[in-house]
This record gives sequence, structure tokens and C-alpha cells, in this order.
Amino acid sequence: MHCHTPVGGLLGRLAGRLCPEVRPVMIYTAHGFHFYKGAPLFNHLAYYPVEKWLARYTDILIVINREDYRAARRLSLRKGGLVFQIPGVGLDRERFRPLTPEERARCRERLGIAPGQFFLVSVGELNENKNQKVILDALARMKAADPSFPALRYGVCGDGFFRPRMEEWIRELGLEGAVTLYGHRRDVPAVLGCADAAAFPSVREGLGMAGLEALAMGVPVLAADNRGTREYMAPGKNGFVCPPHDVDGFIRGIEAVRRMDEAQRRETAAFCRESTEPFDRRHTRAAMKEIYAAADRKVQARLRAEARRAAGGLPPLRLRPGKGGESRG
Repeated sequence: MHCHTPVGGLLGRLAGRLCPEVRPVMIYTAHGFHFYKGAPLFNHLAYYPVEKWLARYTDILIVINREDYRAARRLSLRKGGLVFQIPGVGLDRERFRPLTPEERARCRERLGIAPGQFFLVSVGELNENKNQKVILDALARMKAADPSFPALRYGVCGDGFFRPRMEEWIRELGLEGAVTLYGHRRDVPAVLGCADAAAFPSVREGLGMAGLEALAMGVPVLAADNRGTREYMAPGKNGFVCPPHDVDGFIRGIEAVRRMDEAQRRETAAFCRESTEPFDRRHTRAAMKEIYAAADRKVQARLRAEARRAAGGLPPLRLRPGKGGESRG
């Protein structure tokens, strides 16, 4: 049984625990522990004890960043339990690839981006964690200080319960002509590909596919510093990193990209694309094949043990929590 997300991981592992006749091998993929470094105290008090308890009924625990890998290795899994780190769900680098100059020009024209305008894009649900408000604050401050501000446009792909609040902030900050909320888009690669930079200011990310997708298209990323973006951001090479609520930091990142000459843009775009290779989906697929092979070996061992017990007239095997097990990156 393979479960994902905090609620799915809780319910799935409880279901496995309540099926002694079947005794499934339990696999849980944590797409980002909620008790990360710097998380609110409530997260550590509420989520960590639950994860620690459920670990006793987990045979294989999969994580997607180094910080969570270190945390996972400290948990006591079921006896013989395994911990794996994989490079996320896998990046489709064929779909997310740099656009040709002609493709880029057509996309910008379709979106109403004027020649010479600096186009900044964010992709993600409109919610508190995605933190698009810090970019709005940065643009408002830039508008107050720079008469040439109309040469900058910000587009946000995504929807969510924060949309009314975002619309209100845009009006309050006087950014109606500079910010466009595109809502849910099916052409995200095209929108990203014609951007000059991507803003990825999330407070919390397990990895952050939106940032990786932008980089795969050769677009530098202005990222908030979190355990997810630390996996692939190389400040000054494929973009810029600052604390999530650092308005001035994001302004510096925007200005740094705006000041790049053509040679710097080409060099940065090439490094952006190169930095995503370790997250290509073929690596994730290879890792998952290894993980499922390990799970199958556990299933077969469990079946053999049960057969031996049945042949000896013993009661069914009851699996007890153990003291952790092997860890693998």
C-alpha cells in the first residue's frame, strides 16, 4: 500500500495497521514534512508526534529533499524499514524546454507583453504559503521609486481562495496596469517560456516543481530560501535567493536580472537548464523501480514467513514496530 500527503499518509497507514490478515507493506511518500526547520511551534507539536507514531507502521519512507531525509532517518520505522530520497515526482524536460525566439515573440504578443517590457511570472495556487504578496509589495515599492516602472509586468498563473484578497491588494497598491492574474492555465510552459524571470516566493516547499519548470525553460528564478529551493538554486548562477518576506531582497533580484546584458542572459539561461538535469523524470522513475523492487522483496519475505508459520500450525505473524532500518539516498 503506497500513500501520499499528510492526510493520505495518516489514513493509509492506519488502514494498513488495521488489516492484520493482509499485513500490507506500507510505503509513504512525504512531499514535505510539516515540522521543517523554521516551522511554527504548532507544527512541531502537532505533526512530529503523529509522524513519529506512524513511522512504526511504515516499511518504506520516501522523501524529496535533504532536510526531510535527515529527519526521516531519525524516525524508528517498522523493523527492517527503509528510507529513500528521490528527486521529486520527476521533471518533464521535453515539455519544459527553452522556447525559440519566434515562439517566445508569439507568446509575448498573445499575452499583450510589449517589446522591451520586463515580464515576471509566478506559477502556483493563490494562498498564504505561496506568498505572492511579497512580490506585489516589491513592485509597489519599485513603482514609487522608479518612473520607468511601466516597463515591468507581473503575471500570476494559478487560482485559489486568496484570489479576492490578491485583487484587493493589487487595487490598494495601484498595480492594476502592471499585474495580471491569469487564473488556471493549460499553457504554463508557453507563459513561463516567454518570461524574463520567474518569482517563486513560497514560504514552504518540499521541492517546488514550479521553480524547476521555470529553470528547465532557461528562465532565472527569484526564489525564497526554503528546504525545497535549496535543492536546486545556485544564487547568482540560475537566479537569486532571499528570505520569503524580504521585499528588498526580491527587488534586488528583479533589478539584477533586468540589468543583464545579452551575453549574461544566454549564459544564465544555459545554466538554468543544466541545473535541472538531476531532477529529470528518468531519475525518479529509476529510483521508484528500485523502491518497488525493495517493497516486492519485503512482500515475498512476508509471504514465505507466513507460509512457514502456517505449515507449523502457528498463529498468523503479527508484525511489531522495530527500531528503524536501512537508509538510502
